[in-house]
Amino acid sequence: MPAHESDKTSKPAVRKPSVRAAAHGEAATTLPESMVTGKASPAKAAVGDTPVFAYIASLPQPQRGIAECIDALAAKTLPGLQRSVKWGMSYYGVGDGWCFCCGGFAGHVKLMLVNGAALVPVPPVTPVGMGKSTRGVEFESVADLDERQVAEWMKQVAAVPGVGGKKR
Repeated sequence: MPAHESDKTSKPAVRKPSVRAAAHGEAATTLPESMVTGKASPAKAAVGDTPVFAYIASLPQPQRGIAECIDALAAKTLPGLQRSVKWGMSYYGVGDGWCFCCGGFAGHVKLMLVNGAALVPVPPVTPVGMGKSTRGVEFESVADLDERQVAEWMKQVAAVPGVGGKKR
């Protein structure tokens, strides 16, 4: 992962109406400025379930629902799951390394799998700034989430060393 510098002079998150919702005649959802600009949230780094649940709860719908489904699927799929908030996203791991992360952005939630280039099948998205081997998937709604496939990717990625972990 690239080094992340904290910006101590950053302004509080500004919420803007969702352009997509307004275009479809839906009630405008307000998004944190970071989600509109494509950056991760300003959530503070912290280890444990509580900060991850707080991060997910801070997301607007439909991103919150998608992130809740991914979190529940991870808990059901991976025994000994560990959670953390890093770089403004929820990170998940088993053993001593981080395997994948999930973050809310304007219009979608991105699931990024460390060493995803080695998965079968290879996830379709190559996230910017996440390393050469990271691959992922973007979900615009809960209906987009293929739980069987995502669970399989979670199992595969948990079977190899994650970020910060020792070779297994």
